[in-house]
Amino acid sequence: MSFFSKVFGGKKEAAAPSTAEAIQKLRETEDMLIKKQDFLESKIELEIQVARKNGTKNKRAAIQALKRKKRYEKQLQQIDGTLSTIEMQREALESANTNTAVLTTMKSAADALKSAHQHMDVDQVHDMMDDIAEQQDVAKEISDAISNPVAFGQDVDEDELERELEELEQEELDKELLGVGTGENLPAVPATAEPVAPAKARSKPKAKEEDEDLKELEAWAS
Repeated sequence: MSFFSKVFGGKKEAAAPSTAEAIQKLRETEDMLIKKQDFLESKIELEIQVARKNGTKNKRAAIQALKRKKRYEKQLQQIDGTLSTIEMQREALESANTNTAVLTTMKSAADALKSAHQHMDVDQVHDMMDDIAEQQDVAKEISDAISNPVAFGQDVDEDELERELEELEQEELDKELLGVGTGENLPAVPATAEPVAPAKARSKPKAKEEDEDLKELEAWAS
């Protein structure tokens, strides 16, 4: 600070506006310049009409109207350039504002994550995961034990059971063979009566023999 500033007091610099305030001011300026554009365009159109009206009647008035039109067009061109500059500045501020918000959020998240990790110990986490895995193994063993049926008499010799089954099968086979030998299992023969000849059929041979004897007796007697 200079001597005169110390004596008379220097002008304090104004605090810089926030990004949001600067963006708002730029938008207001854009709106004002756009309104001025509309006004100048209407003035240019009006001067063109004046120049056309006085083109043949009052040449001096027509030329003055065209001069004013040129000034308005120059102002309009300057406003166009100003609007382009303001638009680029506003977009840069909006981008910076977005980046600031993103970085602020990311820093808050990083601080929260760091704070959460401060209450954790890596070794404790590993021990906890080992305990969880161990308890899962125990739960699996219990589930397997419950799902398997209780087996009684598992001390029985399987070979002995096989031999006993073979003996039973052999006994059954022997019974079937004995039944075939004695005819117990043979099918019963249907009982049918012998055919009986009719009485007349049996008496005919005897009558024939008597006739022959009688003929012999008559032949001897004669």
